[in-house]
Amino acid sequence: MLKLNENRLVKMAVTGKVSPPLRYGTFEVDSDGKGHSLPSVGGIVYNVKVGDPAFGWRGDHIEPGVSIIHDDEKRTSSKNQAFHFLTCIGNEVEITCGPAKGVKGVVSGMHGGVEHVLVDFDQRTLDKLNGDEKFLIRAYGQGLQIADCPEVFCYNLDPSLLKKMQIKVRPGGSLEVPVAAKIPAAIMGSGLGHPDPATGDYDITTQDPKVVKRLGLKDLRFGDFVAVMDADNTYGRHYYEGAVTIAIVSHSDSFVSGHGPGVTTLLSSKTGKIKPVLQPNANLAKLLHIGRFRTR
Repeated sequence: MLKLNENRLVKMAVTGKVSPPLRYGTFEVDSDGKGHSLPSVGGIVYNVKVGDPAFGWRGDHIEPGVSIIHDDEKRTSSKNQAFHFLTCIGNEVEITCGPAKGVKGVVSGMHGGVEHVLVDFDQRTLDKLNGDEKFLIRAYGQGLQIADCPEVFCYNLDPSLLKKMQIKVRPGGSLEVPVAAKIPAAIMGSGLGHPDPATGDYDITTQDPKVVKRLGLKDLRFGDFVAVMDADNTYGRHYYEGAVTIAIVSHSDSFVSGHGPGVTTLLSSKTGKIKPVLQPNANLAKLLHIGRFRTR
């Protein structure tokens, strides 16, 4: 049984709204020099859900479900940064006004740069949303520690979700963690070097089709738990031989150079105290019965 410091964690209310869809130009150029004009980040996405493939959509950096933000006009403000930082994967989200008032959802991912928090709701709720809603998140999880694993750092993770991830503590203070895939740190791109692993994400670069095929990356789904090997996220994101980081797939693939499916940091050990075990069903949607695997 995991021994956590959850009774010492601070639970805070943070509020957000739907972030309007964004467009950065008429065309964006891919790594082969071709221009694309396709949907991208933000808004309410009706037909892309946690548990769906992260590849194959006619879009770029697509975010499943509802993309919310505290202030879309001041994305780099301290208030917006606090909203993004305090929110954790697995947190409960409640709609506080509008036609779907009172309905609850779950935080499923984060997207840095645009500072979006991604939320999963059932289809009936998505169809009711008008874009003017306010959302209350009971932010809980930052500061989480595992007593028997002092060399494992936790970020962006609700304690209740951690308990459901079928994690085992090994002798010597290491964690055995089920993951859907192992990703070499050598192919991590956008977001690499960011000093704050407690916000946003960083991208798996997918411009080399041979690597994508060899690693089976086309099978990745939104909500997959993955292990980034030789990647240290304890105090920033960088390469470190022997380190292991557990992350969750938040947004879709991208055609832009240096980009691809984005993963949000959950656990990291610079000293290799995380032992990933391949498990095809290691996915948030399957674990919580939400998104594409929602049960009535």
